[in-house]
Amino acid sequence: MLPAVLRVKSQPGSHPAVFLDRDGTLIEERHYLRSPEQVAVFPGAGSALRRLQDHGFKLFIISNQSGVGRGYFTLEDVEKVNAHVLELLASDGVRFEQIYIAPEHPDAPSRGRKPSPQFLFDARDEFGVDLARSYMIGDKLIDLECGWNAGVRQSILVRTGYGAELARSAPEQLRGAVVADNLAEAATWILAACANPAIA
Repeated sequence: MLPAVLRVKSQPGSHPAVFLDRDGTLIEERHYLRSPEQVAVFPGAGSALRRLQDHGFKLFIISNQSGVGRGYFTLEDVEKVNAHVLELLASDGVRFEQIYIAPEHPDAPSRGRKPSPQFLFDARDEFGVDLARSYMIGDKLIDLECGWNAGVRQSILVRTGYGAELARSAPEQLRGAVVADNLAEAATWILAACANPAIA
């Protein structure tokens, strides 16, 4: 079992959650990142996640890893990277319920590859997540669409990773999203929305 991952059954629909893309959102974007040595967590990410966790949000990572399907690295490589990410974030007291990975090539059939909402539905069913009170954070349009397709309260684009270019080049595609500079700003927005439901 990966460190710092909880696996506890909950009552259906009783918990809000934050779903997070990995590369470009939690950690610096690398072209087909394949080893733990390449991992660099964004400054402030750990403390931002801890704030969300302390406010009662369950945390999940939802990640497309087509490098497996393309033959660039193995699923075991992905698991080693994920274990290192969890270890680094655990130093801030951050714990994730689950990491969902879609390893398929983009042209191959896939149950959970974003923008499919399937992994969010899995989290709803397995961990008792209330999607209507939950959030999706990522740096690509497919991340936002994943959240929208699942019916989360709000999808948030971060300008880290590919997010800045998306916000600059395709603002019309982001009309239903909140745009934040980074994960820390996204967490602040979420907590403000919890305190004032009129924000979202």
